[in-house]
Amino acid sequence: MFTIMAPVGVAKLHAQLFLLFLCLTLRAGMLQFAAATIQGYIGDRDMICPSVCRCDEDFIYCNDRGLSSIPSLPPSASVLYLQNNHINNPGLPTSLEHHLAVRVVYLYDNELDEFPLHLPPSVRELHLQDNNIRTIPRSALARMPLLEKLHLDDNSISTVSIEDQAFADNPRLRLLFLSRNHLSSIPSGLPASLEELRLDDNRISTIPTHAFRGLASLRCLVLDGNLLANQRIADDTFSRLSNLTELSLVRNSLQTPPVNLPSAHLQRLSLQDNALTHMPRGSLDGMRRLQRLDLSGNNLTTLPRGLFKDLESLGQLLVRGNPWHCGCNLRWLYDWLHARGNSITVRGLTCHGPDRVRDMALTDLTSEMEECEVVRTAPGTRDRVGGGGVDSSTTQTPPQGSLFTLRSKRPGLGLPDSGLDYTLSSSGVGKSLALNVKPLSHNSVRVTWSVAQPSSSFRLSWLRLGIGNAMGSITETLVRGDRREYLLTSLQPRSSYIICMVPLPASSESKGGISGDADSDESQVCAKAETSDLSPLEDEENKDSQEMTVLPLAGIIGGATAIVSLALIFSIFCWYGHRTGHLCPRDHYTRSSSRKSKTYDDYIESGTKKDNTILEIRGPGFQMTPMAACQPMQPKPLREDYIIHTIFPSNGTGLYKGANNVSNAGHGTNRGYREGGIPDIDYCYT
Repeated sequence: MFTIMAPVGVAKLHAQLFLLFLCLTLRAGMLQFAAATIQGYIGDRDMICPSVCRCDEDFIYCNDRGLSSIPSLPPSASVLYLQNNHINNPGLPTSLEHHLAVRVVYLYDNELDEFPLHLPPSVRELHLQDNNIRTIPRSALARMPLLEKLHLDDNSISTVSIEDQAFADNPRLRLLFLSRNHLSSIPSGLPASLEELRLDDNRISTIPTHAFRGLASLRCLVLDGNLLANQRIADDTFSRLSNLTELSLVRNSLQTPPVNLPSAHLQRLSLQDNALTHMPRGSLDGMRRLQRLDLSGNNLTTLPRGLFKDLESLGQLLVRGNPWHCGCNLRWLYDWLHARGNSITVRGLTCHGPDRVRDMALTDLTSEMEECEVVRTAPGTRDRVGGGGVDSSTTQTPPQGSLFTLRSKRPGLGLPDSGLDYTLSSSGVGKSLALNVKPLSHNSVRVTWSVAQPSSSFRLSWLRLGIGNAMGSITETLVRGDRREYLLTSLQPRSSYIICMVPLPASSESKGGISGDADSDESQVCAKAETSDLSPLEDEENKDSQEMTVLPLAGIIGGATAIVSLALIFSIFCWYGHRTGHLCPRDHYTRSSSRKSKTYDDYIESGTKKDNTILEIRGPGFQMTPMAACQPMQPKPLREDYIIHTIFPSNGTGLYKGANNVSNAGHGTNRGYREGGIPDIDYCYT
């Protein structure tokens, strides 16, 4: 019996153990499920987007919401759009620096007065433009060691408000925008990692040598809209920027491009809207990678030969807004553009002169450019001369009689004796100079020359021959050594001129005389030119212009004479009228036709007495005043007419009072009594 019951007890024990294990397993699963549920709830709560914002994964859009402070943000936020609000510095919570996933922050167009603190150290791009930030402290930037792009445009930052070495703790900063602030110089202590620097529309007037020291990585530099002039830029300022690819100096006061521009990698050069009058030869040398050159809005008239010799990659040439003089001085540019063909786009190369080619494109002047002659000046070299002149390294042709022009009765230039038969041609060749002259019109001659070796300056003289080759007046002028052409204007028609030139060494120019010496007389070269006669059309135009200039002057004189005459006649008439008494006194006038031309006393009509001759009376009384004779062209009457005025004292009492003495009856003045039926004027004749 015992042996049978033993297996039954073991089986029951096994069943109980199984049930216990099952209960423990279920309980553990429930606990795990509850923990997962609680954790998921907490995670969902952390991912909740602020109610005033819109969230798209890790992009938080809180812009244009009128916020004054930054709301609570989810920890996964990486890009914060907070622009166009009213957020100020107290509106930046300290908890913001714990959001380590934030990479980009847009805080522009807010109300920040100071550089924001408590920004996440993970920020790589920060937009703070359009605020009122005044200072850049080093401590604030040191909190963002990973910062790469910093936008501080349109703030109130000055040079002295940038702390010394403010960017020392930002070794990754590649882009810095400080446009439209109050900077007066280039900020110091810029990081060596900087690749793009924008300082346009500030007050920078001077750039010293050390301004860009250590910025070997800089590729783009924008200095538009400042106060830069050539005299305030150090010679080697830009030469340190060996990797520069874009340089913009728009809207400054430059007269020539800055010297020693970086040429190895430069691709875009913008010099528009300056005061450029001259592009020196060699200013663009070595710029083989230059793709875009903008010279618009300046005062350039020509460009020196060989200026573009190294611009192999130039694809855009913008030169509009310049008074280009399209003569033979630009023949080289004409040939260069035609050789490039469609590989270059030119905008604005429109001729401003001479008049016959005004408003025409230079590339269309085929027939005019073919008139330019070619002469050999030295073995292996050729220069174009004739028509409009040769190569000119300056842009403005000074007119005759410039500041360096002198007229003398005893010129130092040794001209040939007047008794000799002077048979010069239109060109002359000397030891070191070739001279060519060509009349352009009845009063102008273009002088061009070429030299075998450079000279510091030239002395140009021209002499008008009188009747029978008699000597006339001589005009001399000094021409800079880099010029190769000169335009003589205001000459006499149908006249012969002898034009001579002498190259002057540096010592001769420094000793200053325009008059020459024996050595210069030996090296002088002369040529002869004759101005043409006035054509009938030009003569008629001159007469018309003279008549047009005379007509306005005659009209002004005639008008002034007529005005003076009318004023004099009117004065005489008034004087005569007053003397004869035909004019009425000032205090009488004739009423309109509605009053039937009856003469009234204006002071009586208004109820006041403005005549100072009437004594003030404290009690009731009368006054007799003579009546003016207002009838013109009538003889004076033999009797005198008088008007008796009833004078009432200022307190309203008088000779007559009504039965009803009411304060507001309106009888306090002459007008009031008249309206009440009481007469106030009696006529009496004696």
